[in-house]
Amino acid sequence: MRHGKTRSRLGGKADHRVAMLRNLSLGLVEHGRIKTTLPRAKKLRPFLEPIVTRLKDPTVANLRVAVATLNNRDAVMVIAQKIAPVMKNRPGGYLRILKLSGHRAGDAADMAERTGLHYRTVTLCTADLSFT
Repeated sequence: MRHGKTRSRLGGKADHRVAMLRNLSLGLVEHGRIKTTLPRAKKLRPFLEPIVTRLKDPTVANLRVAVATLNNRDAVMVIAQKIAPVMKNRPGGYLRILKLSGHRAGDAADMAERTGLHYRTVTLCTADLSFT
């Protein structure tokens, strides 16, 4: 019986879901923000945030667990050396979802942008505000 087994499968089996979440996590660590569908962006939080929390205290055991989860030693070292120290005093909520206004062209899926709170965007306003 499948009682208590409800989970958003994201269009695939468990292996495919884990591989997709790994790839989304690596893209987020590498680029600071990613554009994906809203359900995938929501599923990324319970996958990546425990890794960041664990790497606030980068012991050998915590590094090994993170490498086993992400399968990328370079990304784990970036999280441990650059991202986790910035989030040291934060109790959680390291990722942010920004819902995008448009839909994907092929299937009209809701789109979202997932950013890390360590990623600071600088908006340059070059508009001329004088009306004279």
